[in-house]
Amino acid sequence: MRSTVTTTASDRLKAELLEIALDAAHRAGAFLRDSRPDDLGVAATKSSAVDVVTEMDVASEKLITGLLADLRPDDGVLGEEGASVEGSSGVQWVIDPIDGTVNYLYGLPSWAVSIAALKDGEAIVGVVHAPMRGETCRAVLGEGAYVNDVPARVRPAPAFGQALVGTGFGYLAERRARQAEVVRHLVPEVRDIRRGGSAAIDLCDVATGRLDAYYERGLNHWDYAAGDLIAREAGALTGGRPGEPLSTDLTIAAPPGLFEPLQARLEELGAWHD
Repeated sequence: MRSTVTTTASDRLKAELLEIALDAAHRAGAFLRDSRPDDLGVAATKSSAVDVVTEMDVASEKLITGLLADLRPDDGVLGEEGASVEGSSGVQWVIDPIDGTVNYLYGLPSWAVSIAALKDGEAIVGVVHAPMRGETCRAVLGEGAYVNDVPARVRPAPAFGQALVGTGFGYLAERRARQAEVVRHLVPEVRDIRRGGSAAIDLCDVATGRLDAYYERGLNHWDYAAGDLIAREAGALTGGRPGEPLSTDLTIAAPPGLFEPLQARLEELGAWHD
């Protein structure tokens, strides 16, 4: 009896967090899409002169955190643009208010609002809303992944040489040079390489079969928290270096059968270090 009550309470929590994440992501996405100024300015830089924070990043995060504070004031929050609340409920929200900021700054469509909810450190809800694509990817732990309410599923693993692989590049010049060297070795070994500019969307593209695999060094928790859950619930394996979880050192997502050789090759190429 106790187990049944616990499961029911857990399901109710997941449903509540998913509803809030969807609402917050759609509100922020509509704001970002409809209110983008023609003379959009750069508010600050982060790791380097080409790593930008737009005024809209900051406004989007404030919109999301304000909504969360109203609805679940005891939850913790970790946001890319500085939001940091410890919380006391065991739930933590991990937010990227615009994943793909440079794309957004330049008017390119590949940007998204990424929101994940963690319970006791484990992601249980993930939402990635890409307004210019007209798509919302979502997942609940143990309940599968969806894109616009249609079930999402990874492609069956192709042969390594036929894999379409997504990646991304950091903002520090030394890291970019090293990442380019890894790509130089990898690109003749696979079908092709794609660089979309949003880690959250890339992870969702693995989940929906638009990419066979994705890897990147230098991601932060807010970059992959939602997309990782979505990819896993769609059937992907995710991780970092062999035997390690995905992290800022290396993030990999691919279906079983492709994940293993890709991870091994990236280890050989030293994709996990600058």
